[in-house]
Amino acid sequence: MAAATYPPPPPYHRLYKDYSENPNSAPEPPPPIEGIYVCFGGNYTTEDVLPSLEEQGVPQLYPKDSNVDYKKELRSLNRELQLHILELADVLVERPSQYAKRIGEISSIFKNLHHLLNSLRPHQARATLIHIMEHQILQRKQAVEDIKRRREEAQRLLKDAFVTLDGQ
Repeated sequence: MAAATYPPPPPYHRLYKDYSENPNSAPEPPPPIEGIYVCFGGNYTTEDVLPSLEEQGVPQLYPKDSNVDYKKELRSLNRELQLHILELADVLVERPSQYAKRIGEISSIFKNLHHLLNSLRPHQARATLIHIMEHQILQRKQAVEDIKRRREEAQRLLKDAFVTLDGQ
């Protein structure tokens, strides 16, 4: 019985048979996906929107203003989280049957912290890109300076070589 080491090519390879003679004969790529699509059984969207906490069924523990002081709110939620963890330890020692309520409160605080941090992601991405571009500009300026320095050194060596030849 014969066995192939590789599977046969997919049937759409025939669409590219004349590509070497005429590169324009290849079909156009499919258009980008827009809206909702399914991948591995999950529904995803191409819109990059952070869903609100209410949409996720989580109570929002910080002000709903558009001008949120992220630093202040993150610190406040962090302190609240620490307090709730200490209370959870106390509840586990004193009243173990009531731990579920404390776990739910801690989960809500964590979700609020994550939501605040995720709302800062676009700013972080912009700042990272600015930093990368500034670093690239600096590297290119240094490369230009290095090229100029080497050119001047080569010109000096050539000048010295011509002076030495003329002196002989």
